[in-house]
Amino acid sequence: MAGGKIKKEKPHRGGGGAAASANPHYQGGIPFHKSKGQHILKNPLLIDTIIEKSGIKSTDIILEIGPGTGNLTKKLLEAGKSVIAVELDPRMVLELQRRFQGTAFSNRLKVIQGDVLKCDLPYFDICVANIPYQISSPLTFKLLAHRPLFRCAVIMFQREFAMRLVAKPGDTLYCRLSVNTQLLSRVSHLLKVGRNNFRPPPKVDSSVVRIEPRKPQPSVSFKEWDGLVRICFNRKNKTLGSIFRQKSVLSILEKNYKTLQALQLSQNGSLEDTEIAEDVSTLADTAEDLSMEIDDERDDEDMEVEVGDTRASDFKDKILGLLKQGGFVDKRSSKLSQEHFMHLLSVFNKAGIHFS
Repeated sequence: MAGGKIKKEKPHRGGGGAAASANPHYQGGIPFHKSKGQHILKNPLLIDTIIEKSGIKSTDIILEIGPGTGNLTKKLLEAGKSVIAVELDPRMVLELQRRFQGTAFSNRLKVIQGDVLKCDLPYFDICVANIPYQISSPLTFKLLAHRPLFRCAVIMFQREFAMRLVAKPGDTLYCRLSVNTQLLSRVSHLLKVGRNNFRPPPKVDSSVVRIEPRKPQPSVSFKEWDGLVRICFNRKNKTLGSIFRQKSVLSILEKNYKTLQALQLSQNGSLEDTEIAEDVSTLADTAEDLSMEIDDERDDEDMEVEVGDTRASDFKDKILGLLKQGGFVDKRSSKLSQEHFMHLLSVFNKAGIHFS
């Protein structure tokens, strides 16, 4: 009886071993906190596959988020020039430092202890990470707001979130997250990862996704873009004609119309890359989860402009006229491509209608 208990509690120096096998919530004697999203990759073959698909160069500075006890970190150090690891848990920071102290990697690893969403990230070429899933949305946009632009990010996400990132028009999971991410980057699904590849296993499967920022970034105000997309995806399966005749939507647009006419973007103007980055970073700061839109099925009639309000009715006619002009009245957001949204935004902006 005593032997069994000792075997279960005594950690092996290698960090895995029998202790980790006996108690899946430990590695190297460190208990994992599921509430913090701590699920450590334990499958060495999977780690090798992620490294291979990342396309790391020997000259790369690599950003890793949530390195845990360093299983992935070690492989990253072997593949690249150096690793910057951002870790919130001080216990994991100490474990990382102990693991690589006195090795050939010690001077090529920089550990930043802190919340990645609040840290100023240094320069990096590529991000490779198994992140806490609860920060997926804000982290994605924090990375896309980072300047100078990095080459790519290869990140492990909860599978459904990953599928929303890569969803195309007409897909069930196509949403505001899909549209915003794909405006700023090329996103591709690399591989599905079962929950048993982690210690402790999470309740969901995962996927590894590759995100490559578009260079140059699109010449569009991201605040404008997201303002439009937010309205469209609030009820993504309704027609745009139905969405834009809602009283609440018309009220917002009319207010913007009156106050922002002087700030209307020039048809031939372009935005500085730093402006786009600032716009995107505001989305990251809100810590919104763009992946979970709900399609409100309330009755449209309760939300339309009252017939007796002539001024409001005139503005509604103006908005619906613009939708007809662009051929969007009967279109649904769930079926619109990037090009469609860009055209729709252009139609509105040229008429002095703004979304931020």
